[in-house]
Amino acid sequence: MTAEGGRKGAKENLSKASALIAQHSVLALGVCAMLGVGSNAPAQEPAKVARIGLLVAVSPSASAARTDAFRQGLRELGYVEAKNIIIEPRYAEENLGRLPALAAELVRLKVDVIVTAGGQATRAAKQATSAIPVVMTNDPDPVSSGFVANLAHPAGNITGLSTLAPELSGKRLELLGEVIHKLSRITIVGTSTQPGHAQVLKELELAAKKFKVQIQNVDVLRIEDIELAFRAASSGRADGVLTLTSPIIRSQRAKLAELAVKNRMPVIYNDIQFVEAGGLIFYGVSFLDLDRRAASFVDKILKGAKPADLPVEQPRKFELVINLKAAKQIGLTISPNVLARADRVIR
Repeated sequence: MTAEGGRKGAKENLSKASALIAQHSVLALGVCAMLGVGSNAPAQEPAKVARIGLLVAVSPSASAARTDAFRQGLRELGYVEAKNIIIEPRYAEENLGRLPALAAELVRLKVDVIVTAGGQATRAAKQATSAIPVVMTNDPDPVSSGFVANLAHPAGNITGLSTLAPELSGKRLELLGEVIHKLSRITIVGTSTQPGHAQVLKELELAAKKFKVQIQNVDVLRIEDIELAFRAASSGRADGVLTLTSPIIRSQRAKLAELAVKNRMPVIYNDIQFVEAGGLIFYGVSFLDLDRRAASFVDKILKGAKPADLPVEQPRKFELVINLKAAKQIGLTISPNVLARADRVIR
């Protein structure tokens, strides 16, 4: 090989070596970039795990279906417990006097949002904080209750869903009249300390005048009052009973069904759980739908929305559920016309 040929070969080898080094350098830089080695960029912060307080007036068993519906709503929006959210449930176990302390406990935990199930729970949360966002799953009249300034513009730290209970109570009275046929006297069983109770009674009084029905109102403030309510209904010769929203009454739904059979008394309820526990008829808002939809409020708040800017939403889903087993037990025949309108019939 000549000297010139040697120099030419050396240059070619050097060029190939330089190219190979360059390729390895690019590959090394790529690996470093993926691993974050040698980069001045800050390490990515782990996603924050949001803490959601759940304030409930009743027991875990009494609210299980509704709590599950709320959790379902969160899952539909991409939330996974212990991954990007933690739920802190607090149950008053039908002891409403515990609600303020439970609300204060959630405030001390510095939860990102408090979700309330029922008017008493919302009131306890309102008294405990004006800073932490509060989402109502249901309230018959949040304006009269003092929770929001108006439905379109809540103005404070509370928003959520309303049940429109006053309007529905008149419809329940009308429906009970269709079932009983000769409805002339009715006993209203509710709790006077329940937010919105007075307005619901006013609506019922107007409906009673329209249908020419006499009303007997029984105030249930203790569990023991439930049995007294049925005694009053029997002694007052009531043709039927209509229940209003009350954590005390809801906690005793199986007992109400038993007393209705014992007194052979048709009862129309304000919550589907009564019928599932053996009661006769439920007509009203789908509470499970409200609980599921409450998750969307939580989602918006966790993403930066303010409760004051989130309008209170109204019910979208209503249900009529009839328990034919209960009807048979009290010797009542439900007309085919009413059965045809039922969303669900328990046989």
